[in-house]
Amino acid sequence: MNVATVDELEGEGRIVTSAGGNSIVVFHHEGDVHAVDLRCPHMGFPLSDGTVEDGVLTCHWHHARFELSCGDTFDPWADDVPAYPTEVRDGEVYVRPEPERDRSPAERWADRLETGMEENLRLVIAKSVIGLDDADVPHAEPLAQGVEFGTRYRADGWSSGLTILAAMANVLDDLRPEDRRRALYTGLRHVASDCAGEPPAFDQPAFDADEVPFERLKGWFRENVEVRDADGAERVLRTAVETCSREEVEELLFAAATDHVYLDTGHTLDFCNKAVETLDRVGWERADDVLASLIPSLTDATRSEEQSEWRQPVDVAGLLFEVYGGGPTDTEGLEALVEDGGGLEGSGDWERPDDFRGTLLDDDPHAIVDALTDAVAAGATPADLADAVCDAAATRVAQFSPSNEFSDWNTVHHTFTYASAVREATYRVETVELYRGVFDAAMNVYLDRFLNQPAIPIPDPEAAATDRDPDAIRDDLLAVFDREGGVNRAGELVGEFLAADGDVADLAAALGEGLLREDAGFHTLQAYEAGLRQYERARSERERRTALVAIARYQAAHFPTRREAEQTFTIADRLHRGEKIHEA
Repeated sequence: MNVATVDELEGEGRIVTSAGGNSIVVFHHEGDVHAVDLRCPHMGFPLSDGTVEDGVLTCHWHHARFELSCGDTFDPWADDVPAYPTEVRDGEVYVRPEPERDRSPAERWADRLETGMEENLRLVIAKSVIGLDDADVPHAEPLAQGVEFGTRYRADGWSSGLTILAAMANVLDDLRPEDRRRALYTGLRHVASDCAGEPPAFDQPAFDADEVPFERLKGWFRENVEVRDADGAERVLRTAVETCSREEVEELLFAAATDHVYLDTGHTLDFCNKAVETLDRVGWERADDVLASLIPSLTDATRSEEQSEWRQPVDVAGLLFEVYGGGPTDTEGLEALVEDGGGLEGSGDWERPDDFRGTLLDDDPHAIVDALTDAVAAGATPADLADAVCDAAATRVAQFSPSNEFSDWNTVHHTFTYASAVREATYRVETVELYRGVFDAAMNVYLDRFLNQPAIPIPDPEAAATDRDPDAIRDDLLAVFDREGGVNRAGELVGEFLAADGDVADLAAALGEGLLREDAGFHTLQAYEAGLRQYERARSERERRTALVAIARYQAAHFPTRREAEQTFTIADRLHRGEKIHEA
């Protein structure tokens, strides 16, 4: 494509032209001709307004610098600007309007995502997620990239960032299509933030032995976790991953995660569950590094039986240990109950009593333990009991009284997400140790009882009856998230939406829309995913209604925020569409 004569270009210094849908700026500098894309790759500012000196093109908006001959940037946050081949023939300047690229869009955006996480650059991460999605790259690929990055570059192991990424991956199908990009961006930016400034992880190898019985490996692992020997525990775990079945590896993990009461306010078991769920999406072949990242959360965890609230004024930890067999790491008592009940698969005869939920939500810890113990002996499986306890924990969130301190939202939240993680584990693996997780969660529901005083009523379907259009109710709910103080109103609107026979998929998507436009923190992101999981697992309309009310009230308590992350994502999206941000 002919652009100008050499004399014209030399006289002007630069000329802007367009071809093939691309706007190109051509420079004459130090006797040579160079052409690059007109838009600065950082924020789209016209590079024709920049400065060229010593072979360096500088954008005047944010001072991004580019090597003029090839377009490569000096500044990782800016990205490289596409360069176009040029040629001078008979005093005329020609530009080929196809940029010189040696990578596909998918490869380029994957590289940029790695840079964005390495440098903890939100805008680069957002651009990369949008670019990968636009290139039809399956969501599993950036998810796997984020998991690999998070386990490699954080010596302290699996934490909130990877948990958020796993939770967002779990809810992708529940979101509006345009919010799925936001969800991946949210997870990946939290992984990058978690790893920023942290030392990388250095692996301990598996043992060379390949014939160690599983029960011995399980005993070794629990002992190393018990004495807080992270290196020893990692070697055992990597050996188990190499030599044992997936179900055995999960059993080993959940045994250690329940060897003490409510480890690290529930985060330890939640992390273990999320890591396993992530492997369902990225492949079990990554299990060695992914699961090894869990070791610090096991060996460094606080043990709740050492906390006063679990010992005084009622020794609730002691009540549990009597059932387990004498101490936190024991299971003999549980094993005897399970044998009476027909084994881990249960007798099939146990049905949840009508007063079971009331007992779990009551203020008598002895009655709660007796009800659970009787249920195990009667053939209730870990999943049977986990379902009931998870519903009780969701009720604590749904009926949380705003008269409490704001930080107490975290207390009921931790119980709910812990109960949810235990329940999901029981659906995948059968092991007696998970009964301990159920009992621990039930005792925590008991300890949270005062946070429901007064208990906020969950909307009754008859009382919430309405002739309003569900779409209008949904819009009102999103509007409630725009202002503080709408906690109770949010629960009422969910009840009204359900009474109006609104599509629950639309409600879930609206709750996700409200979530992802905010600077939602770890717990709020968890609450959405756990609430939707509870809705899916619930056994009655009341349970399903409770789960959705819990999500809405929790979100309303934590919104609105400054929405800084959404602003970054919106900029990235507008740039991807070719909009002129600097003219807005």
